[in-house]
Amino acid sequence: MVRAHELARIGVAGETLQQLLRSGALVRISRGLYAAPDRARNEHDQLAQLAIRYPHMVFCLLTALQIHGLTTQAPHEVWVAISPNARPPRVSYPPLRIVRLSDPDIQVVTISLDGVVHIPVTSIAKTVVDCFKFRNKIGLDIALEALRDAWRQQKVTMDELWESAQLCRVANVMRPYLESLA
Repeated sequence: MVRAHELARIGVAGETLQQLLRSGALVRISRGLYAAPDRARNEHDQLAQLAIRYPHMVFCLLTALQIHGLTTQAPHEVWVAISPNARPPRVSYPPLRIVRLSDPDIQVVTISLDGVVHIPVTSIAKTVVDCFKFRNKIGLDIALEALRDAWRQQKVTMDELWESAQLCRVANVMRPYLESLA
């Protein structure tokens, strides 16, 4: 997938882009977003499209849990974090649940989808801690499941969880649950 302005930056003129579309060498996915017609599609296509169109967003909470393989539930909305003063993206589909974080770039990792598209997603420790921070929105049961799964699969250490909990100011909330794991 490629954006129109990226093609213009490497010297592909607008008329050339239109010729590529007419000949079938490229297909238009959405406004300003194009791809090869024979590209492989997967369950993360919509996330990749969102990441390309809105680079200031970071996938978080339930969407990040799904990407990291820490939940059995499929979220009905795509959860994204943006800074408090950022303009929210206007997307008709998929439905977005926007969370405003003071610094969403803290503890962000970039995950490669199919080796082509790199999407920003919160780290595993940050995702688990955010689940406790937003437990009233997503439910304490999901936060506990995420914590147990991350610990069982050895995807996170106690130090990473504690550091993230302190940064997000939920250390006192998480302390009893972390002590039960240790």
